[in-house]
Amino acid sequence: MEGVKPQSTPSTPSTDPSAVPTAAREHADDLARFVEASPSSFHAAEEVARRVTGAGFVRLAETDAWPGGPGRFVVVRDGSVIAWVVPDGASPTTPVTVLGAHTDSPGFRLKPRPTTGAHGWLQAGVEVYGGPVLASWLDRELELAGRVVVRDRAGQVGGRPRGTRELLVRTGPMLRVPHLAIHLDRSVNDSLALDKQRHTQPVWGLGDPREHDVLAEVVRGVVGADATVDPDDVLGYDLAVADTQAPRTFGAGGALLASGRLDNLLSVHAGLVALLAHAGAGPDHAADRIAVLAAFDHEEIGSSSRSGAAGPFLEDVLDRVQAGLGASAEDVRRARAASLVVSSDVGHSVHPNHAERHDPANHPVAGGGPILKINANQRYASDAVGIAAWEAACAAAGVPSQAFVSNNAIPCGSTIGPITATRLGLRTVDVGAAILSMHSARELTAVVDPWYLSRAMRAALLG
Repeated sequence: MEGVKPQSTPSTPSTDPSAVPTAAREHADDLARFVEASPSSFHAAEEVARRVTGAGFVRLAETDAWPGGPGRFVVVRDGSVIAWVVPDGASPTTPVTVLGAHTDSPGFRLKPRPTTGAHGWLQAGVEVYGGPVLASWLDRELELAGRVVVRDRAGQVGGRPRGTRELLVRTGPMLRVPHLAIHLDRSVNDSLALDKQRHTQPVWGLGDPREHDVLAEVVRGVVGADATVDPDDVLGYDLAVADTQAPRTFGAGGALLASGRLDNLLSVHAGLVALLAHAGAGPDHAADRIAVLAAFDHEEIGSSSRSGAAGPFLEDVLDRVQAGLGASAEDVRRARAASLVVSSDVGHSVHPNHAERHDPANHPVAGGGPILKINANQRYASDAVGIAAWEAACAAAGVPSQAFVSNNAIPCGSTIGPITATRLGLRTVDVGAAILSMHSARELTAVVDPWYLSRAMRAALLG
C-alpha cells in the first residue's frame, strides 16, 4: 500500500495528505496484511491466534484443563477466536471488558458435489452466504479458502475424531463469475437482476467436468508436510469464495482504503491491535478489569451456531476464566453486572449519491471517527449508560465520535451486540467504522477510521 508522509490528526474529514497521521497509515498497512492473511473466517481466527501467541499469549485447547489466575491466553473454536488478559490481582469479582466482532463476510460457500460445468467450461457449485451485493462479485478473480477435514492415514488424532485432521487451505486466484456481454443483453444498464442459482456459478477452467475435480485444485494449495493430500482423502470441507485483489489506499492524499472483507475484519483487527497494546502496557494498566477480544463466526447468517455469538463460546470461556479465579455463582453475577461489551461492526457512511437513504439529521461520514450505533428497537444494543462509556473512551483516546441511526423508512441490520447482551446480560454498546459499499466484494473506508476505532477500543479496555 502506498502512503504519503503525514503530519497531524484530523478531527474532520480532509483531503490534505498531511492530515493523515503516520500511525493511521501504518495501522491501515497492517490491516491490509491482516485481510490478505484472512480469506476465510478460519484463517482470520488462526491469524489472530498467531499474532497473540507471538506476543506471549498461551494457546489453550478446550479439551484440556485451563490454568487459573493471571495470564494471557487464546482459544480457537472453528472460525471464532477469543483472547484475553487476566491482570495481576484479579479477583473472583473482577469485571470484564469485551471487544466483540465477527470473522465472517458475505459471499459464497462451496456446495457438496461441487464440480459442475457446461459447454466446455468447468464450474464450481456455490451457495450464497449471507447478503452479498451479487453484482459486485462479477468479473473478479476469486479463490477458495477455508477448512478441509482429511483422512489421517498416519492415525494422528489430536482431540478430533480418530483418523482425521483439519487443514487450512487457499487456492489463490482460481474462479471468476463472468458477466453477460452487453451485446447479449442490451437492457443490462437499465436493470440487472441476477438469479442466485443460474448467474452466480463461477468458471474455473476448460474441459469436461466428469474428468476434473475442483477439490483436487483445493488440496493442491496445501503445502509443507501435508502437501501429499489426496483429493479422495477429503472427508468434509467448509470453503468460502474470497476476492483476491489486495487492499489499496488511493484518492486525494491517499486518504481512502478499498478492500475486501472490511465487514468485519476491520473491527477484528482494530480489537486485536487494541488488546495487544493493552497487554503490552504493563501490570499498572487497568488491573481492575479482564480484557477480552471475542471474534465470532456466522454473524452474517444470524450467529446461531456453536461458534457464533448466539452460541455458548464466550460464556464457556468466561465461565472457565472466572472459575479459575475461584468465583462462586454470586461472584460471577457481580462481575458480569459491572462488565461491558463493545460490539464493533462496520456501519454506513452517508453515500454522496444516495443521501436520501440516510437519516436527515445524523450523517456519519468517512474520516469522522468511530460511529456509535443507536436503534430504538434494539437492533443495536446501545443504551444511555453504554453510550456514555463509549463517548468517554473516545474522549480519552482523543478521537472524534459520531452517531448512526437509520432512516425510519429503511430498517437497519443488526450485530452481535443484542445477541451477546441477551445471552449473557452484559451491558453492551454497538460501535464501528463508517464505510461505503457494505457487503460488496470490495468495500471502502477512510484510512484514519480503523486507527481511530482501535484507539477508542484501547481506551475502553482501560475502563
